Amino acid sequence: MVDKEKIEAAVRLFLEGIGEDLNREGLLETPQRISRMCEELFAGLAQSPGEHLEKAFEARGSEMVVEKDITFYSTCEHHLMPFYGKAHVAYIPDGRVVGLSKLARTVEVYARRPQIQEQLTAQIADALMEYVHPKGVLVLVEAEHMCMTMRGIKKPGSKTVTCAARGAFADEGLKQQFFRMIERG
Repeated sequence: MVDKEKIEAAVRLFLEGIGEDLNREGLLETPQRISRMCEELFAGLAQSPGEHLEKAFEARGSEMVVEKDITFYSTCEHHLMPFYGKAHVAYIPDGRVVGLSKLARTVEVYARRPQIQEQLTAQIADALMEYVHPKGVLVLVEAEHMCMTMRGIKKPGSKTVTCAARGAFADEGLKQQFFRMIERG
């Protein structure tokens, strides 16, 4: 899916644009390294969360399932700079559950795209609703954005928190239970 030739040409133009010498030893293979990196960082563009969420298992209970502290790395679509943090995902099964790793894989599918955090949070919640059909979903994402740390306002350590609630999680009591669960060490 990634057009390596176009990426490599763009990187060469970029390096020339900032005044670099393309023949400098340290930069000779940089265009190829960047194109390989793009295959990895943007692999989610060629994936669907359905690949991971469609396989579910019958389950009798309908108690809240929480997968917390899912580390992710993404790329801000506005600045093409990294943002990274933790996602916390909860759902209330309605007769079916998915393997726990599938929740982390769903986070990864969306994080590996040029993205904004608000959209990332909503996409994870919507994918779970679409493919798992639970009674409800709640996704909380906490991230540090390098576009705020390295440039612009330059405020390292500041975090952005986004939340998306669907279905049964409109209930304030369930939300509070979720927040208590993710706060526990």
